[in-house]
Amino acid sequence: MTDPSILAQLPLWPDGLLPPKKAENKLNLHTFWQHPEQLPPCAADSPTVRRGLDLLGPLDWGHFPERDLERDWGRQQIPYAALSAAELIKLNEGLGSMGTLYRYLLEHPGFIPALGFPLVPAPNHPLHFNAQASLPTERHLTYLLRHLPNAAPQFLLADSVRLILAEIAVRHLPRPECISLDTKHILAWVKENNPKAYVRDRFNKAHQPAGDPDCRLGCKRQRNVPLPDGTPTRNPRPASSLKRGEFYWGYASGVVATKLPGLGEFVLAEWTQPFDQNDLTYFFPLMRQTEDRLGYRPRFGAFDAAFDAWYVYAYFYRDSDPAHGMAAVPFVAKGGYRVDGRTFAPDGLPLCRAGLPMPLRLAFTDRTSCLIEHERGQYGCPLADGVHQRIACPAYHPQARHGGCTAMMPTSIGARLRYTLDRSSPLYQSLYAQRTADERINAQAKALGIERPQLRNGQAIANQNTLIYALINLRFLQRLQKAKAATDANP
Repeated sequence: MTDPSILAQLPLWPDGLLPPKKAENKLNLHTFWQHPEQLPPCAADSPTVRRGLDLLGPLDWGHFPERDLERDWGRQQIPYAALSAAELIKLNEGLGSMGTLYRYLLEHPGFIPALGFPLVPAPNHPLHFNAQASLPTERHLTYLLRHLPNAAPQFLLADSVRLILAEIAVRHLPRPECISLDTKHILAWVKENNPKAYVRDRFNKAHQPAGDPDCRLGCKRQRNVPLPDGTPTRNPRPASSLKRGEFYWGYASGVVATKLPGLGEFVLAEWTQPFDQNDLTYFFPLMRQTEDRLGYRPRFGAFDAAFDAWYVYAYFYRDSDPAHGMAAVPFVAKGGYRVDGRTFAPDGLPLCRAGLPMPLRLAFTDRTSCLIEHERGQYGCPLADGVHQRIACPAYHPQARHGGCTAMMPTSIGARLRYTLDRSSPLYQSLYAQRTADERINAQAKALGIERPQLRNGQAIANQNTLIYALINLRFLQRLQKAKAATDANP
């Protein structure tokens, strides 16, 4: 029976995935990496297979969340671990399709037993197994990628983070305290994204592309279009005509990354959604993943303007000292308020136009105006009893005769931090510069083909994205180990 302490560390298993039974006794990539003498001769004699083994072997394949391989009345199933390892090889070698991967594995048959594909014996063959019969077809490989639960590649990503953190601890490097979060757009493989193809309603979200039933229409960026000179002011134009954007059918991958000074960046968490989801919907799921994999909550965060929300600031708040925890996010004017549009008293109450603290009149639970349920308060004029003005307003506010001015805002500390954060301080500037860690990670992911996947299924794209970021971490781990070896050789 599997050790309960191990099961407690693993994610919840979706339907079809089970904790491995006696995984420590099975031959897998990790076992072959630790004991290369157990490799079949066709794998041990191949430098290409040994190179792939050095890359993938450190992962804990013995506790990979495998599906039940004894279903279908005893018929042998293709392990999800073999598929995941083959997909990592495909990405690492720059193989563009499953057909190319299939041919590559036939040309390097040592990968077939090393990755864990069930072998079809052939005693008269020099390999002692039939390579072509042991491999699933190109079509079946694609089918497996479409039906692989994302918890399986997420296990590999989490384990790559564990290996990197262990290497950091061995080298006595400071643990990561600053993270950055950003999203990467992914174009669906449909004709609607091809500008040379004629599509009558290219950007009509009600007309789902036939090539991919899971993709959604979204906007990558949007900007205002300046009015031409001489436009008459008495003939106003609608706001929609003054905006121009880049629209695509596809997906977006949210990534949390952190940087080790002088060494590079690696990925802590990843999640893929259709392209019509707001960037803020990635925040809490990715932060939960980050906390689980780090074992603690990071103190600092760097984000772009899309994450200017009160709960982002509240998440990183520790105490009154920003050096103990802070979110570096640019301010975005919302509701007509500028960054200096609201000021606050030392006790946290908002100040009215006359500079007087506004008492809290009422509080209620808001379930509609935000992604999360929160307490929202109404602050009223300090010179009124809630109905009538008793003292003349020093600022001559227009609402002075009608009970005075009011302010509606969340009662959380994060709502105040949006306005009071010193964005010109050296601490803010140094933290915000860490946001480029995500950009460099996304540049590596783009080189691995994340932006234009040749897949037509949301689950397959999500699985491939997670494996891309796991591969980025494995490459980073190899760079860490090589740097340590070089330092030990030349102290």
